[in-house]
Amino acid sequence: MEKLWYVVNTYSGHEQKVKEKLESKIESMEMQDHIFRIIVPETTEVEIKDGVKKEKTKKMFPGYILVEMVMSDEAWYIVRNTPGVTGFIGSSGKGAKPTPLLPQEIDKVLATMGMSRLDSDSDLKVGDTVNIIDGPFKGMTGKIDTVDKENNRLNVLIDLFGQETPVEVELFQVNKA
Repeated sequence: MEKLWYVVNTYSGHEQKVKEKLESKIESMEMQDHIFRIIVPETTEVEIKDGVKKEKTKKMFPGYILVEMVMSDEAWYIVRNTPGVTGFIGSSGKGAKPTPLLPQEIDKVLATMGMSRLDSDSDLKVGDTVNIIDGPFKGMTGKIDTVDKENNRLNVLIDLFGQETPVEVELFQVNKA
């Protein structure tokens, strides 16, 4: 079973509360091996009002959170029965498991937030081979030289004109080969 991203419907305005309740449920029921990341998709907008710059956080999808999980009966039950959750998107109901987001769908959302589907702590290590899927080096393959976890960046060695050349890429710009 692989970990995939699912969209969970919540009461609008309760996304953060649902995230916190779900995180504490995961901790208390020791489900860290099944439910990994919970994200409230948000963007930061700069607003100028009366000549004063203000940063404003805006929800990308009000009433929805994203959950990275391995779909099992137990994990599905825990998420579905968290207070504030009204259901999964992509489920017909009647006990049917939901459909996960496609990799390109979740990549777009996470990239907007400066995040990646790949977890730099567990998914990527120095020496791993990655495919560059975005940016000026799109379509190239290389080996990871360094991982900058703080800034979600990688130094990747690619073959450019017959020479091994280091390039810096954002985490969301690569897929594990």
